[in-house]
Formats: sequence, structure tokens, C-alpha cells
Amino acid sequence: MDKENRSSFSGKLGFVLAAAGASVGLGNIWRFPYLAAQYGGGIFLLVYIILALTFGYTMIMAETAIGRMTKKSPVSAFGKFSNSRLVKAGGWINAIIPILIVPYYSTIGGWVIKYLAEYLRGNAEALSRDSYFSDFITNGYEVELWFVVFAALVLLVVFLGVENGIERVSKIMMPLLLVLALVIVVYVLTMPGALEGVRYFLIPDLKHFSWMTVVTAMGQMFYSLSIAMGILITFGSYMKDDVSIENATENVELFDTGIAVMAGLMIIPAVFAFSGGDSEAINGGPSLMFVTIPKVLSSIGYPTVGGVVFFVLVLFAALTSAIALLESAVSTLVDETGCGRRKAIIMIGISTLVLGTLSSMGYGPLSFIKILRMPFLDFADFLTNSVMMPVAALAICYVVTRHIGVDAIVEEVEKNGCSFKRKKVFNVMIRYLSPIFLVIILLSSVANAFGFIEM
Repeated sequence: MDKENRSSFSGKLGFVLAAAGASVGLGNIWRFPYLAAQYGGGIFLLVYIILALTFGYTMIMAETAIGRMTKKSPVSAFGKFSNSRLVKAGGWINAIIPILIVPYYSTIGGWVIKYLAEYLRGNAEALSRDSYFSDFITNGYEVELWFVVFAALVLLVVFLGVENGIERVSKIMMPLLLVLALVIVVYVLTMPGALEGVRYFLIPDLKHFSWMTVVTAMGQMFYSLSIAMGILITFGSYMKDDVSIENATENVELFDTGIAVMAGLMIIPAVFAFSGGDSEAINGGPSLMFVTIPKVLSSIGYPTVGGVVFFVLVLFAALTSAIALLESAVSTLVDETGCGRRKAIIMIGISTLVLGTLSSMGYGPLSFIKILRMPFLDFADFLTNSVMMPVAALAICYVVTRHIGVDAIVEEVEKNGCSFKRKKVFNVMIRYLSPIFLVIILLSSVANAFGFIEM
């Protein structure tokens, strides 16, 4: 796709809302609260914010700058600086990650639509049963139906294009998401016993600190900030030259971290209020949103209204992230094969259907398919988040420092007189600290998967 013909965002707001939409997803609403609850509440939040302002900031700046300076998706962007197989492999890893994430992410998005549909039907009491979630995800054919519904919605928005589809949807969904989050937070904070949960989540306590708090917070940033998924390179390629990369990055950081904090304030205090601070409920893990929250909602006066509002919020977050992931995959296919967007969307749609079916039925009819003793959805999550993303981010650090040059990135950021206030932080992080962090994440995550360490 030629530079001149490439789609673009209408301006800074379009990029910020689309990039924030990519970042604000199930990683914030679903994953962040249960990890914060498990790994020390306030101390986890503090570590996460410090890392987001240094490590996360550096990776967002680097990826966005690479995208804008090349006007290409990851594979072509990397190839523009070197013909070495190592560099090209780094580009392909960044490009393949979204193709692998969209199918299982759409499966979880289907779970969200199912819960929303049940709340709309007035089945709040049924959803609060202990066995409801496990009964549902093992019914592979129903899960498949909702997976297809979610995937179809995402494909439709991407089909409409960058400005008319992604940007327009983000401009509607992101402000609504913010308003819904604020409404839920205000309501939760009025619940008896909720303030104890607020203290646990916001006030750091060093006795809850461990090395795994740092490792887990680092890993969460990939999921939450959409780092090393090819998304930010792709969206950077749609950014106009007169938009400040640093200013846009700061807005994305603020939006993303703000939503993560609000998600924590929605869920953790609610669980404290519901359970009286019971450790088993607080450490509910991945099931916190689909098992514990329906119990919390059933204990309030208007569970149907609460359930509809909450799962509409989660659905908006899931859709914006899935749209960004799919757009990155489509952009790569268009750039690398020269095919049109429509054909690329059909091809990605087919791969999403095939891989998504393995995920959606992986706890039911296809439960006999296991890789490293994991159902397909769990394995896809492990492969992309714990292995491929750290490797992809290492590739970005390598390309910037060895082939592009840090000075060239600085020049791109400062184009048209734009600021680069945290230039020194970026320089130190991209050259030295980020690669160290990434190796630690990779080794720790793989060691945990094989049972060598307990996270």
C-alpha cells in the first residue's frame, strides 16, 4: 500500500481514542483487577504505574514512531531497516500475534455477550449460581454461537475502514465506557464494607510485595497497553506527521491506567463488600468477573440493571481491543500480499473462525485437544502473552538500537517542533533496562508454565 494511498486517522483525537481503545480492553476490566487482588492490591498498583511510566512509555513511543516513519505494518516496517532474517523474523512475530489473539479473545468476548444477553432477559439469579459459568463454557455449541456473534461485530467495524469504522466507533465507545465506569465506581463505593477494599487496592503495603509482583505487573502491561502486538506500529502508520507522538502517548497512558484503576475500584471493593474480605473470594483469579461479580450483583437491589450496565461496559472494552487487533492483522496482510482490504478481512475471518472454534469448544466437545496439558484457549494465551510478546518487544528494542538508531526515533518524535520531554528515560530504557525486563518476563513466565516456579 503506497504512503499516499494509506488510510489515516483524522487527527490526534482519532489516534488517541483508537489507541486507547486498543489498550483498554479485557486486560483492564477482566485481568487487571484479579491480578491486583492476588498480588497485593496497592503495592501491585504502585509497581504497575511505575513500570507503565517507564517501560510501557518507552515501548509505546518506539512502536508508534516506527509505524509513522515507515507508514507500514510490522513486517514491512522492520524490513525497511534491514534485510537480515533476524530482523524480518521480529517483524513477523509482531504481525502474527494479533492473528493468534483475535480468535481466543473473541471467544471471551462471546462469553461477555452471553452474560449481557442473560441479564437483559432477567436471569440475574441463574447467573449467580456457582456452576453456571462452568456449565456454560463446557457447552461448546452455545459458546461457539456467541463467539461467532462477537467476531462478526469486530469484522464489520474493520470492514468499514480506519476513519469510518475504527475511529468512529472509538469516538462513541470510549467516552461511553468512561461514563459507565464512573457510574459503577460511584455505586460500588456506597456499598457497606467497600471502603476496606478501597484501602487494600489503593494503599501500598510492603508485606504483600514479592518479586512475582514485579514480574506479574510487567506481564500485565503487555496485555493492558497493547505492547508488542503490532497494533501500535500499525496505528502509528496511520498517524499524521503534525501529531505529537509523546503527547498522544501520554494521553493513551492516562486513559489506559485510569480505566484499569477504575476497574479495580469497581471489582475489588465490591468483592470485599460481598465477601467481608474473604481471601478465597478476593483471589478468585480469572473467574472473578464471571463468577464472583454475578454473586455481588445478585446481592444488590437491582441486579438486572447492574448486570446490564456492567457487561455493556465490558463489551465496549472487549470490542475496541479486538477491533484494533484485527486491524493490525488485516493491515499486515494488505501490505505483504498486495490484496485489497476486503479480501484480507475474509482471509483473517476464516482463520479467526477456525482457531476460535478450537478455543470456544476447548472446554467442551474439543476438550481432548491439549497442548502442554492446556486447553487450546489457555495455550494460545500462554504462547502469545508469555512467549511471543516478550520476544517481539525484544525485537523492537534490537531494531531501534542496532538498525534504526535511537537518534532517528528522537528525530521522528520531535518532527514539526513536537516535544520529547522524557527523552533521557526513553534512551536508558530502550538501550538497557527494557531488554533486561523482557528477558526476566520471558524466563519467569516459561518457568512458571513448566512448573519450575510458582507465580
